[in-house]
Amino acid sequence: MGLKMMGNAKTARNGNLLGAIGMTLAIFGTIFLHEGDVTGMIYGMIFGAIALGTVIGWMTAKKVQMTKMPELVSMFNGMGGLCAALISLIEFTHLMSSGEAAPIGTMIAIVAGLVIGSVSFSGSIIAFLKLNGTMNKPVRLPSYNMLNNIVMLAVLVFAGYVAMTGGSMMLAYGLFASALLYGILFTIPIGGADMPVVISLLNSFTGLAAAFGGFLYGNKIMLTGGILVGSAGTLLTLVMCKAMNRPLSNVIFGAFGAGSAAAAAGGSETKGTTKEVSVSDLAVLMNYSKKVVIVPGYGLAVAQAQHVIHELEMLLEERGVEVKYAIHPVAGRMPGHMNVLLAESNVDYGKLVEMDEINGEFETTDVVLIVGANDVVNPAAKDNPASPIYGMPILEAYKAKNIVINKRSMNAGYAGIDNELFYNPKASMFFGDAKKALTTLVAELKTM
Repeated sequence: MGLKMMGNAKTARNGNLLGAIGMTLAIFGTIFLHEGDVTGMIYGMIFGAIALGTVIGWMTAKKVQMTKMPELVSMFNGMGGLCAALISLIEFTHLMSSGEAAPIGTMIAIVAGLVIGSVSFSGSIIAFLKLNGTMNKPVRLPSYNMLNNIVMLAVLVFAGYVAMTGGSMMLAYGLFASALLYGILFTIPIGGADMPVVISLLNSFTGLAAAFGGFLYGNKIMLTGGILVGSAGTLLTLVMCKAMNRPLSNVIFGAFGAGSAAAAAGGSETKGTTKEVSVSDLAVLMNYSKKVVIVPGYGLAVAQAQHVIHELEMLLEERGVEVKYAIHPVAGRMPGHMNVLLAESNVDYGKLVEMDEINGEFETTDVVLIVGANDVVNPAAKDNPASPIYGMPILEAYKAKNIVINKRSMNAGYAGIDNELFYNPKASMFFGDAKKALTTLVAELKTM
């Protein structure tokens, strides 16, 4: 029921709460309906851990800024993967101490949970470091694709050997370490433009690892929850790859967001000159427009400008201007980042239009206002084969009658390449922090 309610923006928050209540019931049901004796000390440890985790999770989620939400998602996802891996290690210890040979099905569940959970954990930590800027440049090792494939095959063969033979604790820890290594190698060369896809994929890994834990314990709720997370994450990953017009293998092995040095150089050539628009001229232009499309990006989140942009939208609509928001599937740093950001400021969800639908409307748009978006509107994706984002579908903002780009500076976007749209004859730069710049624009409009 929670998942069904999350399919509609108006009921999504209640759906999320309902799902949390369901999981809480599942946890307490597992604890109190457990078959066998459990001592008071064990109950104390369990509820102590639950209380500690609840306080940490609650305080972290309450304090986190919207701009840091992708990092938080990566960290929480990584903790889920680590939990699955530790469960496997503990169960491996139990098997070794019992001295009995475990059924092959049990060994497969333990080993699969260990490998997938470890990959998810180390990969999520690398994603976290990339998202918060600690590791802001992709790393390309020599013969990376070959090295990555060799490590992946070695881990799979190693895992198969442990599952078939029963292994030992030394082998289990070796498998744990090798899976952690593969998670790092898997994520470290992938650039920023693909990070939403990577987060979604790692999330599906964590769900799959949890599902193997459900198999291991015969816990139907753990199994169901893991399958739901794994299947939803996989589907979302494939949908985003389709929206980017690239196969998943190209994201993982092509390091799309990174690009080669030659490609980056080819994508950053200056195409002409730029011009700047004053706040008064922009106010006049928007005041006498019939249709305005706003393209939100990560810069909007950084400036916390979602509330003032909603005020701008309402002000324009009071004057008879049609306003819509153009949403690219990978805008921001995680799937649905812009949707969540705008929902926080009570923007009508019906005004958020997906890329495929809005692209047909740009030609009839008087003004497209791009706030903090960069790579998702870069025409190089269509006309520059040397660009690392070539082939990625974009919001075709360049077709609008007037293009206004709000940015702090002329710096490149997350993919590290220059934006050809800046030099379009129809484009004007509106420099400044998004919140401050839009506040001055709203104030100017109110004087008219």
